[in-house]
Amino acid sequence: MTDLSQIKEHFEVIGADGVHVGTVDHVDGHRIKLTKADSGAHAGHHHYISVGLVAEVEGDKVRLSATAANALLFEEEKGGDAA
Repeated sequence: MTDLSQIKEHFEVIGADGVHVGTVDHVDGHRIKLTKADSGAHAGHHHYISVGLVAEVEGDKVRLSATAANALLFEEEKGGDAA
C-alpha cells in the first residue's frame, strides 16, 4: 500500500502507460481529487481517482496501476462543488 502522505498538491497523475491523467488537488479520504483545470477530458470540474489505483509515487508523479484510459473508466465525478 502506498503511503498517502507522499502524494502532494500539484503532483502529476499518470497511467501505467505513462499517459497524463490529471494533476493532484489533494487527497480526500481514499480518493485523489484532481484539479478542475486539469481533470483530463472533463476539465472544468473536479474528478476523483481511487487511491487503490496508485501503484507508486515517483518524485512528483503518482503512477497508477491502470492505463490512463482504464483509470478514466474508474474516475468519479464530484456533483456540485461543496468541497
